[in-house]
Amino acid sequence: MTDKVFDIAAFKKVGMIQQKQKEYFALRLHAVAGDFTAEQMQKIAEVAVKYGTGQIHCSTRQGIEIHNVHHTNLEAARAELESVGVAMGACGPRIRIVTGCPGARTCRWGIIDTKEVAARLDRTWFREETPHKFKMAVTGCPHNCAKATENDIGVMGGIVPGWMASSCTDCGLCVNICPTHAIEKAGDEYVVDLSLCINCSICTSSCPAGAWVVVSRGYILWIGGTMGKVPRLATRLGGLIESKERLYELVGNAIDYYRRMGRKKERFGHMIDRIGPDVVSEAILNGR
Repeated sequence: MTDKVFDIAAFKKVGMIQQKQKEYFALRLHAVAGDFTAEQMQKIAEVAVKYGTGQIHCSTRQGIEIHNVHHTNLEAARAELESVGVAMGACGPRIRIVTGCPGARTCRWGIIDTKEVAARLDRTWFREETPHKFKMAVTGCPHNCAKATENDIGVMGGIVPGWMASSCTDCGLCVNICPTHAIEKAGDEYVVDLSLCINCSICTSSCPAGAWVVVSRGYILWIGGTMGKVPRLATRLGGLIESKERLYELVGNAIDYYRRMGRKKERFGHMIDRIGPDVVSEAILNGR
């Protein structure tokens, strides 16, 4: 056991987490939507062998951790990782790394470019201080693979569908596959109940005749999701957001509101429940 006194808060800020073995630390690495290059992965493996035990840990937030790094090797390991563009992550009361699914670049269901959105969120807010830990996720559609509703801020791709009578072959597939039963046949027409529609792309992606089309495309913003000891699924903020500028404005409003109104060690969602979802939503939507 060492008598050395560590500045644990400073280490946690840059993702160096003291283990139960007090002289050893876990290095939490920075990622955006779970992406690393092959060169970076090679270097991470080299650092794990050289300064750790030769193992790496894949975290639940799409990051990588190298455990069992002695405190005397922290800066050397960090320098080697940074030589290939791998920065340290974050811990403690601040905004953590942004997770994301593959999105529209490769997924047939993807509605938005999740990588672009995640990178913007990361550039703007990563490691900013907040009353408690703060997590963000970007998911390409309401399949919700990146679990947007379990994060403090969740961005989800969404569409508003419309039916084209001239293309319809009356196969009825849309009625059967709509996950919320929002589509029904009324007379000779197929109609969608927008109060039931969750803005997914099942109908527009699956219609064999192309009768269901995208009327508008944008983002769904979820606030206040958290797992842990007191789980809470996120609250949807307003309707479909069609402008990127408006999306980022609302994310900024939400973070600013949490910084002003959140109590120390109070998660964003628990603050929302304390103040009231309607009150918080109105304040964020109106920038108050």
